[in-house]
Amino acid sequence: MAEENELAATVVVAGSLAQKLEYAGHAWFFLQYLLGFRRLGLGVLFVDWLSPEMCGGPVAGSAQPRRLERLLEEFGLGSSYALLAKPDGDSIGLARAEVLERVRSSLLLLNVMGYLDDEELLEAAPLRVFLDIDPGFPQMWHELGLADVFAGHDVYVTIAENIDKPGCSIPTCGLDWKTTRQPVVLDQWPAQAEAGERLTTIGSWRGPYGPVEYDGKTFGLRAHEFRKFAGLPRVSGRPFEAALDIDAADSPDLDLITDGGWAVADPGEVAFDPSSYRRYIQGSRGELSIPKQMYVETSSGWFSDRSCCYLASGKPVIARDTGLAGLYPCGEGLLVFSTPEGAVDAVEQVFREPERHAVAARALAEESFDSDRVLVRLLEVAGVR
Repeated sequence: MAEENELAATVVVAGSLAQKLEYAGHAWFFLQYLLGFRRLGLGVLFVDWLSPEMCGGPVAGSAQPRRLERLLEEFGLGSSYALLAKPDGDSIGLARAEVLERVRSSLLLLNVMGYLDDEELLEAAPLRVFLDIDPGFPQMWHELGLADVFAGHDVYVTIAENIDKPGCSIPTCGLDWKTTRQPVVLDQWPAQAEAGERLTTIGSWRGPYGPVEYDGKTFGLRAHEFRKFAGLPRVSGRPFEAALDIDAADSPDLDLITDGGWAVADPGEVAFDPSSYRRYIQGSRGELSIPKQMYVETSSGWFSDRSCCYLASGKPVIARDTGLAGLYPCGEGLLVFSTPEGAVDAVEQVFREPERHAVAARALAEESFDSDRVLVRLLEVAGVR
């Protein structure tokens, strides 16, 4: 694959990838943006950072920089990244001086969850856009005085499409939030003609942080929501598999899942890199998507980047409702549920009419999540087009 045109106007994407390279879905999240902006004829620059504490020693001598380089080279992005080594700020990949120059001349810096905190680079950017992909958590942390990742940005964008609407309980923190959808680069995710045997899902059982107590309520994680639907395979009589990153300490939950009829796979074996992750999704019947409880309880309108990959592959998505009514056409290709009974009904529909739901899934991806459309609109709401 050819390298991107470095003379083109550049979008800088900053975020945490090098410390999470074992999560192929996380890699695809960033690839959708980098490859998607490149499809629009723009240059791209990816900026990440690591500290010795993350690497168990000096950053330059660790495995993460080499793994990150291999990943980006696979997609023609090997000359379009910088990995900052804390605490001295040395750069692996592009030299820091070149990074500064490209940031200064860029259209914008898209700072995913405010991960980049390098003041010199942030000040060099002509436009600093905060991208919220974990809605509810940073806003509540801010209101509770636990963390402020919003400071120093010019535009605030979230994938919580219901924010500041009636029924959505995510605090706005006094900020003017713009909304965006998750992009999928369609030619990276071609539709598959054959339907797999199992409905699948991929994810972490808990994640890096815990529930949030806010306004007299507890807003939990995927584990807290998944437990409500653990018996779905047994009740529906259909085959399910979960590729779950679940700790040994959660063995009671693992027993609950397997007793409910789930086959459990290790994502490190079935979805260990971008190619195997894609094969796993494209070999599925469809997705059973159960999000973090935070997204459900706040009626956020959150929709998974992983689900976009299923849809693009012609795999229907059966999703726990996060307030999706009115945002997307539901019933064909995308089916939503709020109760176990509703989930069973949706599962039966997908197995009963696989071709109809497969065609509708791909059509929804093309209409609502095509990176060409999503990223053009993102540039527009950021004020650069």
